[in-house]
Amino acid sequence: MKTLRIFLAILALTFSTLSLAVQVNINTADAQTMSQHIRGIGLKKAHAIIQYRLKNGKFKTVQDLVKVKGIGPKLIQKNKDVLTTETK
Repeated sequence: MKTLRIFLAILALTFSTLSLAVQVNINTADAQTMSQHIRGIGLKKAHAIIQYRLKNGKFKTVQDLVKVKGIGPKLIQKNKDVLTTETK
């Protein structure tokens, strides 16, 4: 019985993680979307991303996010499964 509960818990976590894996296009997303789906980004940093984008144009690659003050390679690496610059 205990094994079954553990299995069900793992299964629930797996499916909840899959459903939360949303792709965020850093060239088109609004601040609310970024702050909800990019780990380590709040509304203030999301607004900084948008301001950078408005001033300098679209990001060519996800790695270009490091040009925004306060965003480093670790944050990008932590969110590599979520971040994109491509449109569908």
